[in-house]
Order: sequence, then C-alpha cells, then structure tokens
Amino acid sequence: QVHLVESGGGQVQPGGSQRLSCQASGNIPGLYATAWYRQAPGKERELVAAILSDGTINYADSVKGRFTISRDNAKQTLFLQANDLQPEDTAVYYCNLRISKEMGYIEVYWGQGTQVTVSS
Repeated sequence: QVHLVESGGGQVQPGGSQRLSCQASGNIPGLYATAWYRQAPGKERELVAAILSDGTINYADSVKGRFTISRDNAKQTLFLQANDLQPEDTAVYYCNLRISKEMGYIEVYWGQGTQVTVSS
C-alpha cells in the first residue's frame, strides 16, 4: 500500500512562485508514472504535468514554460515548481502515482490535494 502526502501551496500574488512536494510512503516497485493534476471549482480535474515510466515529461500547454515537474527517486518525492503564477492557476493541486502490475493491472494513488491561490 502506498500513500502520497503533499506539502506546499498557499496564497501568492500574480507573478509569484510556489513549490509543491509529494512524498510517497512504502516501496514503489516496477514501472510507474507520476503526475500533477489540478482542479478548479466547477471544472474537471486536468493534467498539469507528468513524468512517464520511460522518462518522458509532458506539460499542459497552459503551464509550459512556467512550471517544472521533477522527481527524486531515492527519496520517492515528486516536485512541481510553479513560476509566474496567474489567477487562472488557482486550483487544488493533486499528485498522482500509477504503478504497473501484472496482467495489465494499474494501481492508482492520489495525494490529498493542496490549495494554490493566486490573487492580489
């Protein structure tokens, strides 16, 4: 069983920065992918950035050039550096872990979510 605990977030002015962390407990064997999602009130949860199992990194167009996803495998910690934040970035941010198991089964884990609010 894996648990994800997020930290960081909070209120920031437009143009400011936040650094989010997500630490996983327990071992994470095999192939896995990590990602950050966000969800604003009244909107669907959307993918922000991901590191796939082959190392490929993907960003949503809305955050490309401003956000950076990274991972410390030894510490089993995922990071999101969010720069030049804008009001439209306001959302609850969730980390996500997907572990490939036998027979094509995939285990999915979510962090508890952390609020990022961008306002003056």
